[in-house]
Amino acid sequence: MSKKDPTILAHQLDGAGDATVLLLNGGMMTWAAWGAIAARIAEHYRVLRCDFRGQLTSPGDGHRELAGHVDDLLRLLDHLGLGRVHVLGVSFGAEVGLLLAATAPERVLSIAAVTATDVVTDSFREGSERMRAVIADVLAGGDRGPFHDAMVADIFSDAYVAAHREELAARRAQMSFLPAAWFRGLDTLLECTENVDLRPCLGRVAAPALVVIAGGDGVMPPERSRALAAAIGAEVEELPESGHALISEYPEWLTEKCLAFLERQEPHGPEDPCYQG
Repeated sequence: MSKKDPTILAHQLDGAGDATVLLLNGGMMTWAAWGAIAARIAEHYRVLRCDFRGQLTSPGDGHRELAGHVDDLLRLLDHLGLGRVHVLGVSFGAEVGLLLAATAPERVLSIAAVTATDVVTDSFREGSERMRAVIADVLAGGDRGPFHDAMVADIFSDAYVAAHREELAARRAQMSFLPAAWFRGLDTLLECTENVDLRPCLGRVAAPALVVIAGGDGVMPPERSRALAAAIGAEVEELPESGHALISEYPEWLTEKCLAFLERQEPHGPEDPCYQG
């Protein structure tokens, strides 16, 4: 893990293997949230996790355009001497990963985009504005409970909420331990996402792709995820019963689908730029 150089994202590299899988967080995540998923993938690949600028452990303020986050990732890959990587991104991280695949295709072996969209919708903007208003109240000293309640309502399915009431209540209580900087960073990430339209550049995504859709996603609507998959010629996996937080609701299912996708890609060895013997 590196936190010393302010130009480099805070990160952690685990596992072994000839190829590296870069895991990209959703907006409300930190790299620790990958947990068991990262551990499973690290049985077969090197796994690189990081926090985006504006998230909990990376230095500096968040960017107001996705391109700034792409630049950060390229700087991190160069810092670690990694040529080409597989990319697995969730929500916000999927949007950044897709832009990385479109603008630096020579660095991406494959791209798996989970609960992603080709373009944000009016309903997304409205939801983002509501969430940012709640964040503004938190930063002004208000109760953090309403933020947690709004987050749960947006990203989890009703079935998950019903089955995890005690766990979610415990998380609500833990909101008080989050630093104000986390909320400021999230506000910037939401602002950065509100005008995302990847459609003009999706034709430049050349890497093999997988799009994973949550059928009950109220943040990144399934129809937009399907449009994304069609635009990049992606394989599609869909879980009808999941909400937007598929990574939390069905981590084992997601891990199996992503590992199967990775196994279908070309084998890598010393001749590959990502190989570090």
